[in-house]
Amino acid sequence: MIFDTHTHYDDDAFDQDREELLKSLCQQDIEAVVNISASISSVKTTLKLIEQYPFIYGAVGVHPNETGELTEELMGWLKDMASHERVVAIGEIGLDYYWDEPDHETQKHWFVRQLDLAKETGLPVVIHSRDAAQDTLDIMKAEHSGEIGGVIHCFSYGKEIAREYLNMGFYLGIGGVLTFKNAKKLKEVVDYMPMDRLLLETDCPYLAPEPNRGKRNSSLNLPYVVKAISEIKGLTPEEVMEITRKNAKTMYRIPPQH
Repeated sequence: MIFDTHTHYDDDAFDQDREELLKSLCQQDIEAVVNISASISSVKTTLKLIEQYPFIYGAVGVHPNETGELTEELMGWLKDMASHERVVAIGEIGLDYYWDEPDHETQKHWFVRQLDLAKETGLPVVIHSRDAAQDTLDIMKAEHSGEIGGVIHCFSYGKEIAREYLNMGFYLGIGGVLTFKNAKKLKEVVDYMPMDRLLLETDCPYLAPEPNRGKRNSSLNLPYVVKAISEIKGLTPEEVMEITRKNAKTMYRIPPQH
C-alpha cells in the first residue's frame, strides 16, 4: 500500500471528478493521503476533505507566496484549526523566491511565525523551498527546526543541502520529478540518502511523472515514482512502498493501526 504524503485534492483541477477519483484510490493500493493547505481558503477546503474521507489527513498552513494575507488574528485561527484530530502537520510553509510576491522579508516573517506555530502545536512541518536554499536553511537552523521535525517537500536541491537537512533529522519528499530525464541531481540525492528518510509524494495536481508529464497528477501515478526509486536503491517496489509507508506514519505521528 502507498502513502501519498503531499496532495492538493481541494484544487480546482479536481472539481469535475473529485469524489469519483478519491473513492478509487483505495482500490488502487493507495492507503492514505495528506491534503496540504496553501492558503487560508485551502485550510477550510482541506478541513472539509478530512471530515468527509477517513483515509485523508490534513496539514494547515500558508504557502510563502500567499503569506501577504496573513495577520496575527489569522495565526490564532490557524492554531485553532491545527487542533483537529486529523490535522497532522503545519504546512506548506517556507520560502519561494521564484515569484516576487510577496517580498522576501514578508515571506521570512511569516515563515518564522508558522515555525513558531508548529512548536506551539507540537506538529511537524511541511517545508516549501524554491530558489531559496540558503535562506530557508539559515532560518530553520536559527529556529532549531530539527526539534520540530518534518519534511522538505518536493526536494529540489543537491546532495550538500540534502545532507544538512538529513543531519537535522528531516525527511525528503520525492515525487514525479525523479522520473524526468533531466533529474540527474535528484537521482544523485535519492541514491545518497537513507531509505528511512524518504517520503513518497505527488504534489498533485502538479508534477506528474513520466510518462504522464504535463497532465494532471494524482496519487494513481505514484507507482512510476516507486519504480524509479526501486531501480536506484536496488529494492523491490513492494519494499519501497512498505518502507515509505512506515516513514510517513512515523513523520506524521500516525499510530500504526490507523
